Amino acid sequence: MNLGTTRALRGPNIWSQLTVLEVEIDLTAHLQRSTQDIANIRSRAATLLTVSRSGPPSEPLEESPEIAHRSIAMSLAELLARTTIHLQRLAGCEVKFARVFETKTPGICKITVEYCEEPVGRMALAAGGDLVRAAIAEQEFDTLSRVQGIRSLDQQIRLGPSTGSIVRAALNRGIPVRRLNDRSLVQLGYGCKQHRILAAETDRTSAVAESIVQDKELTKQLLDAVGVPVPKGRPVSSAEDAWAAAQEIGLPVVIKPQDGNQGRGVACNLNSREQVVAAYASALEEGDEIICEKFAHGGDYRLLIIGYKLVAAARREPPQVTGDGRHTILQLVEETNKDPRRGEDHATSLSKIRIDEIAKGVLADQGLTVDSVPAAGQVVLMRRNANLSTGGSATDVTDLVHPEVAARVIDGVRMVGLDIAGVDVVCQDISRPLEQQGGIIVEINAAPGLRMHLEPSSGKGRPVGEAIVGTMFGEGDDGRIPIVAVSGTNGKTTTTRLLGHILRCTGKRVGMTCTDGVYLNDRRIDSGDCSGPKSARTILSNPAVEAAVLETARGGILREGLGFDACNTAVVTNISEGDHLGMNGIDTPEQLARVKRVIVESVAPNGYAVLNADDPLTAGMADYCPGKVLYFAKSLSNPLVAAHRAKGGKVIYLRNNCIMAAEGSWEARIALLDSVPLTFGGLIGFQVENAMAAAAAGWTLGVPFEMIRHALETFVNDTQKVPARFNVIQFSGSTLVIDYGHNAAALSALCEAFDKLPHERRLIVYTAAGDRRDEDIIRQAELIANGFDLMVLYEDACTRGREDGEVCRLMRQGFARGTRLRSDKIIETRGEMKAIEITLRQMKPGDLVLIQADQVEEAITFVQQFLPQLAAEQLAVSR
Repeated sequence: MNLGTTRALRGPNIWSQLTVLEVEIDLTAHLQRSTQDIANIRSRAATLLTVSRSGPPSEPLEESPEIAHRSIAMSLAELLARTTIHLQRLAGCEVKFARVFETKTPGICKITVEYCEEPVGRMALAAGGDLVRAAIAEQEFDTLSRVQGIRSLDQQIRLGPSTGSIVRAALNRGIPVRRLNDRSLVQLGYGCKQHRILAAETDRTSAVAESIVQDKELTKQLLDAVGVPVPKGRPVSSAEDAWAAAQEIGLPVVIKPQDGNQGRGVACNLNSREQVVAAYASALEEGDEIICEKFAHGGDYRLLIIGYKLVAAARREPPQVTGDGRHTILQLVEETNKDPRRGEDHATSLSKIRIDEIAKGVLADQGLTVDSVPAAGQVVLMRRNANLSTGGSATDVTDLVHPEVAARVIDGVRMVGLDIAGVDVVCQDISRPLEQQGGIIVEINAAPGLRMHLEPSSGKGRPVGEAIVGTMFGEGDDGRIPIVAVSGTNGKTTTTRLLGHILRCTGKRVGMTCTDGVYLNDRRIDSGDCSGPKSARTILSNPAVEAAVLETARGGILREGLGFDACNTAVVTNISEGDHLGMNGIDTPEQLARVKRVIVESVAPNGYAVLNADDPLTAGMADYCPGKVLYFAKSLSNPLVAAHRAKGGKVIYLRNNCIMAAEGSWEARIALLDSVPLTFGGLIGFQVENAMAAAAAGWTLGVPFEMIRHALETFVNDTQKVPARFNVIQFSGSTLVIDYGHNAAALSALCEAFDKLPHERRLIVYTAAGDRRDEDIIRQAELIANGFDLMVLYEDACTRGREDGEVCRLMRQGFARGTRLRSDKIIETRGEMKAIEITLRQMKPGDLVLIQADQVEEAITFVQQFLPQLAAEQLAVSR
């Protein structure tokens, strides 16, 4: 059983809206097995998956009800898929989705399995493969060890409880989320609506305020200035100075680093010189500047302030174990640490209790060692401070906090200027004012841990993630900007650019991705084919972007899924045969439509799919749209358009050379095609369709018709705005058209357009992409032979897997099927620029010349530079 390359589909994809791994499996070696063999393998796999030792109980491997009716390969593939899901669930990952698909090659299957964290999913898939191989070979398999490895990796890399709570709160409000690194930096929202968090810090957290609270002595001075009770104390420079300060202040005392956090290096309730000296040494390991403060008797409370409001409060208890008269302290700690809520660092709601030199010192103060056996019911402290990060626990007391205590705490937080703060309070009774009981505010912490408030050891959890999200996003704000996804076989780039122009005319800063690059308004910030998910994410992470128009090509969807979770509008221009078929398992137009339909399936519930009603495969996507549908067609007589309008739906159509809009009985004119340069007065049919699609998308986004009309009338189809998309150049009585069209559908549309333009001869320079099917290359050549009088054929240096000369040989087969192009009018050469030069030198007044630009920028530059040279040569000859 061989696993091929594993792809991570990180956005909505052809399988699901979830994040999934996709892998191809070669099971040809097992095709001769019997159904009983497969049943035995499944049974052995189920036995291997039973985790009988410590860890979460294993549920039995579920059987698919139709598995008995599947092929041998499908049965084994499904076993691997379900095993991978099962292993992740045993490790604590909440995943369920899996799909199996058999390719056209017998024994070759594809599986997809859901994941939460990509490396965890990959590890589980590898483990699943090993387990199924062991089941096939009747070998042993250490399931427990592999599950523990998966769980450990998951705890290492997943978002911690604090960040995770904020992310969940954002997702519950429909706010899109993207993790920006392998730590806790997360983007909430898109474009100009986004905010960023780093654990419990936000992009509104003041760096100055953080610097203030890191200086414990300065913080005390500021709080004291506004009447907030703080402990007495001073900085100390040595262990002896610390003991001197302790004597000045009066025992007991606290020793801690001046700029510490999360309880590291803090020692409390110190009553002897030995304790103070040891605590000073421990604090020095965490920072150079140390403080000695008066220890306040009472409970240790943490109050969480968000947006200057009290959101949660907890009473913290130091890490401790309770004796049973039989086990040593070391054994009691080991047993306590088996609690699944306790993990390493901050990945779980509680942290494991540490046995280190500090813990041993605390035990020594109680006359104990790790090997002591405490009496039944005896409480043994493992640390004097109660931080969760060192193994402490917490009880929710939010409802008990006295309003005056909350007021003093908020006064302190306002004074330092933090938007989110964890305030440590020591007092006897949190339900009484601090001043009445000698209570104090010990310190204020930036980026406070939220674990104790989310899952306290006792008491109810508080919605702290929701409170933090509420400080960044007002009520009803989902952090989204208008997003339009554009797909189809032909017309994608032109439609994308035209729609970007429409939105810019409304005053928005538009981010755009297409096959020509990534753009912010008219400024290109990246070049090349940028129609994939990576470029989409680049635009959506740019805080300057107010609206996004994203060309979404087939390749990116198959390779990685979409670069966004949902769009306001999805535009599908058309689905044509002959482009990209035979690649990546896409062999039919119906399969190609399934890929491009992903953007329709990702339309927001209040959004629209804009679909070409004249194209059946495109129109058929309407049933999969979660939102509404707007159809466009060349005629209102299109049955689909007429029926949709009759039901009150929105439609775009042509009437009397005008682009019209209708919704139910209402209708209006958007633009006269004579005034739309892109369409050449309505002569170029595919450009008319592109204009209708862009106008329709603008309508779904609420752009006024007057603005859409203005944009259509001012959009110039030149080599800068829309390079190689029917760019027309006049030269010495000839007409040149530079176009990127590279499939049979595009050629048919170009020939139809040429029929409407005046000319004597038709010339073309063209090559076919080597990664197309033989029949597609031959079909393109046949169209050329039926539509042109002179052909300059070239083969590029990059033949995309074909042998040298193979593309030209296939095209000559197609030329033989044509009726217009004579064999002596076919010129063959190598290299695109050489072919263009030959074609331009063959050009005569009255000719109509099509230059297929493969290397778009290079071809356009060459034509622009060569034409003046050619004009000079012609002038010299005429003299």
